[in-house]
Formats: sequence, structure tokens, C-alpha cells
Amino acid sequence: MRRLGLAPALALVLGVTSARAEDAPPPGAPAPQGSPAPAAPPATDDGLRAEVARQGAAIEQLQASLEVAKKEPESHVFRFSGFLQVDWVIHNQASQDEINGSTGQPLNQDRFTLRRGHVRVDAEKGLVLGSLEIDANTTSGPQVRPIDAEVSLRWPQKPDDRLPSLMATMGLMRIPFGYEVQELDYVRPFLERATVLQALFPGEFDLGARFKVKYNVLDLAIAVMNGNPIGNKVFPDLDPVGAKDLVGRIGVDFEIARGVRFQAGVSGDTGTGFHAGTPATASQLVWQDQNGDGLVEPGEIVAIGGTPATPSQVFHRFALGGDARLIVRLPPLGDLSFRAEVIDAQNLDRGLEVADPVGAGHDLREVGWSGGATQEITRWGMVGARYDVYNPDADASQQRATNLVPVDRSYSTFALMGMLRYEQARLLLEYDINTNPLGVGSNGAPTTLADNALTLRGQVVF
Repeated sequence: MRRLGLAPALALVLGVTSARAEDAPPPGAPAPQGSPAPAAPPATDDGLRAEVARQGAAIEQLQASLEVAKKEPESHVFRFSGFLQVDWVIHNQASQDEINGSTGQPLNQDRFTLRRGHVRVDAEKGLVLGSLEIDANTTSGPQVRPIDAEVSLRWPQKPDDRLPSLMATMGLMRIPFGYEVQELDYVRPFLERATVLQALFPGEFDLGARFKVKYNVLDLAIAVMNGNPIGNKVFPDLDPVGAKDLVGRIGVDFEIARGVRFQAGVSGDTGTGFHAGTPATASQLVWQDQNGDGLVEPGEIVAIGGTPATPSQVFHRFALGGDARLIVRLPPLGDLSFRAEVIDAQNLDRGLEVADPVGAGHDLREVGWSGGATQEITRWGMVGARYDVYNPDADASQQRATNLVPVDRSYSTFALMGMLRYEQARLLLEYDINTNPLGVGSNGAPTTLADNALTLRGQVVF
């Protein structure tokens, strides 16, 4: 329904009233020649007054609509949202009723856990936007932390297909690399991201400044960031190095045919890593009771010389990645979606086997990829599968007897997923077949640890 302005509406009412007054013959004037005899005049002016009252009511209604339209943007300044993900790890082959001696944490994984509980508030006023998102979880014990906190400046204020959309942001935000890193947790069909992404971009959020441009089918994001994501094993959300990381992605999103959509992008990350130095140590005497008699005897006292301090060092790290998605609508089932992502990196692992080329004596070449597909079963369900591989050191080798042989240190996961959906809730069952290379056999040779897991997840978005 189109709304008229107040001035045009008044002009229309006055014009109609004056036209009617001009068309009416003056009182007592004879009727024009050849015209039919006029009907008997109304006994009173009640009809005209009723018409004026009706038009006055219409004007008041227009005024009320204008007031509502003025106040409408202010009533939507704040928006609250959130989601919950609760996991039941039904069975994990690596679980033991024991304690990790080095960390003091339980080794049992067969448990209920609050994987993610997020509460978010978004605010906007003109060209300025802000958001704050809090995460509560029990993954490593109860914790509450900020996970997304942004302040942004956008242009234009309202989306316009004729103009590019620009946005500048500062704060704690998603790292603009690849597709899965930026995919929302409650939208992702699988339990977690591919292993390579959990290793290179742990936690998916980092502090920095980002600039985004979106126009037509193109989407560009580039950011300057600390380089220590929120899930980093060393210095999370901090930065021991003055130099910042530069990370970004350029992508396309368009429909190649009716019901067929294609999305793809190229990402890059370059920055500086940190190797902590060591403090100086003093010389000391050590008694080794070799015969166990509790008496100090000659030869059981050993002098250990002190060591000088070693300075901290920095090293270069980088990553280059590509991602693609193909979405095909298949009525009446729903969308059939294919996804793939590949990454080639160096010295960038910050979440699984933290890269330290200074300590290792050589650069660590990290390679990983993933590929999967999902099929909607109407609006009520979905099934899918994904396979991913990650090698934290593609040049790794091991001494066996007198020979130095290459070692495959690849992690891999084959995930099978089934999902039931209703409104904003879903129930997801996933079986992960994991290949973990960290095991050691009785002969001292590397072997694969039993690490398969069956997990049930309940989720609701509000």
C-alpha cells in the first residue's frame, strides 16, 4: 500500500471540496437548458459534512502512519539473539577413566558438555553498528568469555544494488580466511570445522581491523590482526610481536543457472610468529644416589654448568587457500550442496601442533584439504559426509636404526552426519572416523591411535 504525504493529501481534499462547490449551481439559479431536472436538493448539508468528516479521518490516519514511520528505525536499534549447542559424546575410543599427568585434566571424553552457549546483542544507528557476543561453555571446565565484539562504520546506510557496500570494523572478529572459518556455528551442518582449520585458525576469532567491500557478485575482506586467535595454545588474544598479520579473502557468489548457485574464494595470510627465549641458569651441584644407600660417595656428585640466556626470535609464517561451494536445488527434497577447501601453509599451526621452526631447526610445511556434501530431506532433515586431511609437517622424518626415513604425520577425519530439524531447533548425530598419528607401538614405531567418536548434539537458535 502506497502512503501519501500530508501536504498532497490536504491538497487533494481541498481540491475535491472546492470542485464540488464550483460545480454546484448558486442557490435559486435556474437549471441549464436541455439538462435533466435536478433531483430534489437534500434537506440539509449532512452529506457534505459527512464527506468532510471522512476525509478528515483519512488525514488523521495518514498523520498517525507518518509518526509510526518516523519512530520505526529507533524501535529496532537493538536486537538480541543467541543459540545453544549441547553435546552428548556417546562414545570416544580415546576415552580413559584416568587423569593426564602433565595437565591434570581427565582423559574421559564420554560425557555431556555445553559446547557453545552464545548470547548476542547488535545495535545500529545510522551509519554506525556495534555487536557484542558472549560465549559460555564447559569444554575445558566452565568458562565465560567474549567471542565477538565489533564496532563498524558502513556505507550506504541501507543496501542499494546500484552501489557497492562498504564496511570498516575494529574489534574481536572472525578471521576473513576461507569459507568454513567464517561460517556461523549454528549454520554449519557438521559438528566442527575441518582439522586443518582448527589447527591453523583455532577459535576463528582474532583482534584487529577489517575492511569489507561487497558489490554485485564480488566480496572482498582484508584485515590487519594480532595473529594470535582466541583458541591459540600460546598467547591467546595477545601479541608478543609488534608486526601484525595481514589476512584476507576475495570471493564470488552468483547463480550459474536456475536453481544452481556457485560460491568460491581465494584467501591469504602472512605474518610473524614468535619463539620465546630462555632465561640464564646458574651452575649447580647434583647428587645422584647411584647405589641407593642414601650416602654421599665419590662419583655421585655431578656439577652442571649454567647456561646463558637466549634471546627470543621471530619467524615468517604464511598460508594460501582456496574454497568452493556448489548448491543445487532439487525439489521437492531441498538443496544438494558440495563443498571443498584446500590450504598450503608454513609455520602457521597455532592450535594442534604449534609451529616453532626455531626449535625444530627447519620450516614446517603444513598442508590440508577437505571435501564434503550434504543433502536436505525436505525442511525436516539433512544427511551429509565430509573427509578432511591435515599434515602439520609434510617434510617430517624419523631415525630408524641407521636410516632416516620420511614419516606421514597426517590427521584425517571421515564424518558421517544425520540431522532432524524443526523450526529453529535441530538434533544432529555424527560419527567421526579419526586417524590420529601420535600413537607409538610396542616396538617404538608410530602407529594410529583409536580415536573414533559418536556424538549427539542438540541445538536451538533464539
